[in-house]
Amino acid sequence: MNTLLKFSAVLIIVAVAFVSLRLTEKPVKKHEIEDVAKQRLQNNAAKALKFVTGKKDYNDSLVFLIDMKIPIRKNRFFVYNLKQQKVVDLGLVAHGDGSHKDNGDLVFSNVNNSHCTSLGKYSVGVSYVGKYGKSYKLHGLDETNSNAFDRNIVLHAYEDMPSEENTDPVYLSFGCPMVSTKFFKRLEPIIDSSDKKILLWIYY
Repeated sequence: MNTLLKFSAVLIIVAVAFVSLRLTEKPVKKHEIEDVAKQRLQNNAAKALKFVTGKKDYNDSLVFLIDMKIPIRKNRFFVYNLKQQKVVDLGLVAHGDGSHKDNGDLVFSNVNNSHCTSLGKYSVGVSYVGKYGKSYKLHGLDETNSNAFDRNIVLHAYEDMPSEENTDPVYLSFGCPMVSTKFFKRLEPIIDSSDKKILLWIYY
């Protein structure tokens, strides 16, 4: 009996210690951007600001920045306010299945039928209704993505794409920046209400 009581007491002490440890853990902030990714974001936001400054046909208040260094299950599509210098919205975005490698690294291509994501600057073009519903044409502005329009690389939603960070598999695209329906509905009014072109920049 004494042995049983001692064993029970040990179990209680261990349980209390575990609960105390959990209570003292530093809570993880939702949507927290790691310092390295934050530095890349700020660097590319500065480049985006420099690009749109003085261009009357570009929106100089908001840009879309996509960091392909961030894992696919994490938020890496950022709506960035250039005036306030901060992220005002963010979400998940797929890369092309041709870019995906089993070790987690990515490859990029501007070649037709490669199904790869192309790095570089894009201007968000007109909307149309296609296979995935309302979508936006993308025009590549660099040598690395100059074939985007001909490759039918567009900004579109996919109903099975998750809208929150998680450990579940995330769908890959044919090279398009594909987002969840929920996130797309937040991007839609931003794009449609802008009387100037919005810059979208994919970097790595």
